[in-house]
Amino acid sequence: MKVNPFITSGYISKKYFCDRKKEIASLQTYMRNGVNTTLVSPRRMGKTGLIHRAFEDLKDFGCVYVDIMPTRSIEDFNRLLSEAIFHKFPEKTSIGKKFWEFLRGFRPLISYDSITGQPQIEISYQMESQKPQTLKSILQFLNAQDKKIIVAIDEFQQITTYPEKNMEAILRSEIQTLNNINFIFCGSKRSVMYDMFSNAKRPFYQSTSFLSLEKIDRKEYAKFIVKQFNKSNITISKVCVDFILDWTKNYTFYTQYICNKLFSYSEKEITLKMVTHACRETLAEQATTFNQLRQLLTTAQWNYLIAIAKEGKITQPTAQNFLMKYKIGTPSNSKRLLKTLCEKDIILEQISLKETTYEIYDMFLYHWLLDNYDVI
Repeated sequence: MKVNPFITSGYISKKYFCDRKKEIASLQTYMRNGVNTTLVSPRRMGKTGLIHRAFEDLKDFGCVYVDIMPTRSIEDFNRLLSEAIFHKFPEKTSIGKKFWEFLRGFRPLISYDSITGQPQIEISYQMESQKPQTLKSILQFLNAQDKKIIVAIDEFQQITTYPEKNMEAILRSEIQTLNNINFIFCGSKRSVMYDMFSNAKRPFYQSTSFLSLEKIDRKEYAKFIVKQFNKSNITISKVCVDFILDWTKNYTFYTQYICNKLFSYSEKEITLKMVTHACRETLAEQATTFNQLRQLLTTAQWNYLIAIAKEGKITQPTAQNFLMKYKIGTPSNSKRLLKTLCEKDIILEQISLKETTYEIYDMFLYHWLLDNYDVI
């Protein structure tokens, strides 16, 4: 059975990974030289894949990846970090055996996921003070291993939402004592991440090197798409590739998704008609999700989303012509709506030296709004 070369989740190998040579080299250089790194990019730009791609070449390191987006507290953080360590170092390995013995001291409840078979860990605490102490112990365990350890913490900005308001200080205090672990702090909320690492009043101030992940070079992505189809004796024209990259605005996940769908058609030639069909089919699949989103937003918020979609991208949300065209109301009302939708990760704020822009975060939602709504 052929493997669909357009991966939409997880990571398989460098064979299915596109470009990012400079970013891979930067990450690996930082890690080999003991430099902690802050990696920032919008969601679905491919930062998780980049981390695993960089890890693939670091055979002499113990590379641990943990996504803390689902976490709500230091207790959740400890649990997911422990599970990530077990995932990297199974019980049959030397470090895995030692970690199992180490963890038994906390009397954890261990279960196994019925689908993945991966361990699920619950640690009971008698007192709140035990939680940061457990985190310290886990990090000290990793620090004591014979091989260099790298820990990538994805969606790192999530720790700012914990009820433990001193989580940044707790982590920073522990990390400063470690000499055998380096960290990659990844985040998708650019403004929060930059404030965490660039604000002199925050614990992580100037403690890392910065790496910002942008879109893959369009020419490189086009060559990658053609190459992956051709490997399976499928032809695709430049016109089709250009349409895909225009439609997805060159965002990694959305490009991979459409190409994955096209590959699944098992045709020997990709035509423009097939590409547009794949796009329409994708939007139809997402319709239920978008209608549910509609129910979660106020009418004003939904109409504001439509306005952003119709404009494609805005730089002046308080401009009079924008407010009047879409009946938004006052400049303060526009600011309030924009702030709420940015906080909900529905609108993406992009800040550069020249200007700040705002656009719909989800490219599928963007196209669905364009297709289903007229100008207000």
